[in-house]
Amino acid sequence: MNPASATDEIQLVIITGMSGAGKTVAIHSFEDLGFFCVDNLPPALMPKFLELMKESGNKMNKVALVMDLRGREFFDTLIRVLDELSDSTWVTPQILFLDADDAALVRRYKETRRSHPLAPSGLPLEGIEQERNLLDELKGRAQLIYNTSTMKPLELREKISVEFSANKQTIFTVNVMSFGFKHGIPIDADLVFDVRFLPNPHYVDHMRPKTGLEEEVSSYVLKWNDTQKFLAKTTDLLTFMLPLYKREGKSQLVIAIGCTGGQHRSVALAEYIGAYYEKDYKVQVLHRDIQKRKGIAK
Repeated sequence: MNPASATDEIQLVIITGMSGAGKTVAIHSFEDLGFFCVDNLPPALMPKFLELMKESGNKMNKVALVMDLRGREFFDTLIRVLDELSDSTWVTPQILFLDADDAALVRRYKETRRSHPLAPSGLPLEGIEQERNLLDELKGRAQLIYNTSTMKPLELREKISVEFSANKQTIFTVNVMSFGFKHGIPIDADLVFDVRFLPNPHYVDHMRPKTGLEEEVSSYVLKWNDTQKFLAKTTDLLTFMLPLYKREGKSQLVIAIGCTGGQHRSVALAEYIGAYYEKDYKVQVLHRDIQKRKGIAK
């Protein structure tokens, strides 16, 4: 067998996350996509498995591993292997972390009448809390985090298929989202900027029913010195950060801009920031709460 060269493209996906969040569905999805899959590989065996991958040439160039961490020693071993791979030139591991809300996990355990692996004789919630603490650092290293609380198995399979399909080009997408704090912070936001300190068109009577998509409102929001200083500092920060997120392996980044109601200031600034980066990145601008103004149907 010929060892994989530095130019060979080997795709390694490590599937981990909360017990009950969908790892079994995930591994079946990767099998359907043509990945060589290993379920519940002990982290201590990972270095030897990586040697086999490297020596296999092109026979194992798409691999998915489920790492089910049931103890601190497993976790420490995996972190050490990931640190060693950070300097590797032949493979870059991508971590897919499956999560779900506590209520959803407890409900799934009750439905299947299974006990949590970290609390075999206790309440499921006790095991869930232990597992969250154990996996906290690994979740922070993940390039992809899927919250499956409201997902059906078919929806999870479709999401994985879209993300990891062989004909999918790896494109870094910048999602700029406006929102209103009174409706809650978006749970999928990576970066959140609060612009409630800026002058509010809501208090200009004839602008109140309008939105930041309209030129009059946008011009009002953008004309202030504080707005221009905010945009200069924010774009300077994002220009520094975006290439690093892309290099780290993230496929998308969600930048959330929030004002009080999500109608005026956040909308205008999300449009501005989206336009600022559209020449360098694939950009999508979303306005989560723009239709929630009183009198307009959601």
